[in-house]
Amino acid sequence: MQQSLDSLKTQTANTDSQKNILSGDLFEPLMSDFRIIFERDPAARNWLEIIFCYPGFHALCCHRFAHWLHIRKVGFIPRLISHLGRFFTGIEIHPGAKIGKGVFIDHGMGVVIGETAIVGDYTLIYQGVTLGGTGKESGKRHPTVGNHVVVGAGAKVLGNIQISDRVRIGAGSIVLRDVPPDSTVVGIPGRIISQKQNKRISPLEHGKLPDVEAGIIRSLLSRIEKLEQQLQTINNHQQHEDH
Repeated sequence: MQQSLDSLKTQTANTDSQKNILSGDLFEPLMSDFRIIFERDPAARNWLEIIFCYPGFHALCCHRFAHWLHIRKVGFIPRLISHLGRFFTGIEIHPGAKIGKGVFIDHGMGVVIGETAIVGDYTLIYQGVTLGGTGKESGKRHPTVGNHVVVGAGAKVLGNIQISDRVRIGAGSIVLRDVPPDSTVVGIPGRIISQKQNKRISPLEHGKLPDVEAGIIRSLLSRIEKLEQQLQTINNHQQHEDH
């Protein structure tokens, strides 16, 4: 009787594990990853191209399986899967990283996502991005990225920092501090240049990031012009008094 109960529990556990694979743990996030490519990439013309020609999708497939094994304390194999994924796609994602659904890694060559990094739903990551640590400290040492975040090409987000929802990080930026929601960050080190944008910008429109330096220069030129006008007015008034 006891053996029958143990056998039934084992079968139930196996069935639950299979359901997890086919539902929330693997299949559902992968379907979100697949659909988001059609929504965000105008070059995606059919499902065959996505399955065979998108390294970002391949890397996420490898990672989700490796992460599923990692959280079940399987040794060596998750790291091997991660390494093979890096070899074939140029994208390195540690099995311990937590990746939300609907994430799109566009092109992806050179992307590195560390062990304790957390990436929220529907985040867009371009090539050359690093979500890394800043030292040899243990525990949580990589960034937490919120939902609907855009990380531009070559950007580096380092340390145990919080990148909140709907943040846009400009290409080549280095972010070392927390970023509040609905912000745009550019520069080295990254600085917040705008918040709470009323006009919604498409995640793919990187050319619409504000040019801070150009804005400062225009402001200075305008100020200089006003000062020159004031000085000219004073000189004219002085000359008039002399006569």
